[in-house]
Amino acid sequence: MAAARGRWAMVVTTIVVSFVARFLLPPSSFPADNEDRLLQGAELQAGVDFAGPESLAFDPQGRGPYTGVADGRILRWDGPSLGWTDFSTTSPNRTDACKPGKTPMMDLSLEPLCGRPLGLRFGAEGELYIADAYYGLMVVGPNGGPATSLVSHVGGKPVLFPNDVDIGEDVIYFTDSSTKFQKNQFLLIFLQGDGSGRLLSYKPSTGETKVVISDLYFPNGIAISRDKSFLLVCETLKQRVIRYWIQGPKAGMVEEFAALPGLPDNIRLTGKDDFWVAIHAQPNWIMRLPILLRRALLKLPIPFGEWYINMARKEAKGMVVKLNTNGKIIEVLEDRQGKVAKLLSGVEERDGVLWLGSVVLPQIVKYNLPR
Repeated sequence: MAAARGRWAMVVTTIVVSFVARFLLPPSSFPADNEDRLLQGAELQAGVDFAGPESLAFDPQGRGPYTGVADGRILRWDGPSLGWTDFSTTSPNRTDACKPGKTPMMDLSLEPLCGRPLGLRFGAEGELYIADAYYGLMVVGPNGGPATSLVSHVGGKPVLFPNDVDIGEDVIYFTDSSTKFQKNQFLLIFLQGDGSGRLLSYKPSTGETKVVISDLYFPNGIAISRDKSFLLVCETLKQRVIRYWIQGPKAGMVEEFAALPGLPDNIRLTGKDDFWVAIHAQPNWIMRLPILLRRALLKLPIPFGEWYINMARKEAKGMVVKLNTNGKIIEVLEDRQGKVAKLLSGVEERDGVLWLGSVVLPQIVKYNLPR
């Protein structure tokens, strides 16, 4: 009887919120379809025993890409003959449950045990800086092995959701997506409209960690400009990129840099001075409901979270945008049908190839940029 009531409640809820979305909400800001669908011509590289290659990076010698995956490992692509090889791990608490092939693609309950490396950046000496969602800002040497913790607390309180990292002059910047929820509670962050995220900085020379910007709505990918004068942060829940000035007459100021046609994840420099942004998803009709209504849905005696995730995956599209240094969108690559590229998170340009990762799917996409 209880199960039947739950199913009917889900049906009624779906009808009500669908009506609100169809007739009362403004249209989505996702751009109109185009004829090219360029990402459908990309190469799909499926992972054999890993899922969720969220971020991608190449070391100073050009080896890679390296990527962090859902079972807590960091892997390196060593070419077709060797494939993906183990490079590092972030969790000091790993057990047999974390071994490749034993971790389901979206078993979020194992992430705090196994670790979840997200953002990756290489330093000039080949050291790899890692934002692990549960173990903080970490580093591992050029030869790999277990990573070492650099920052797990700020002001005596834990950093709950490290997400991405970039390297400045004697400073490491990294995002903390929420001070209330961890990664395995991401649905609460999205549906409750959590605005407690931060941009943090760490000085290797002194060991000092500071809060640079607070009250951000899911701060995600970050990228420092080539001349080191400013830093960009993807503020996912506001569908925008903000700019923090590091140097110059505006040093310390924060301003909106670009409004985006979707929910941004990682951002990286192009081969020149522009920036690639991976658009993870289009805001669906649930995300466009008023926050109070979204919060009410979470309190219903139905498996709303599971239903929402499945719905979002089915509707997912693929998009990458290029921004110039003034924040203008100058190029759009997309797969509007989600046939090859969707739920994108990582974006890295290398030798004329755009490597695209997904924090959810067991695949990496390679797109050859036009010469």
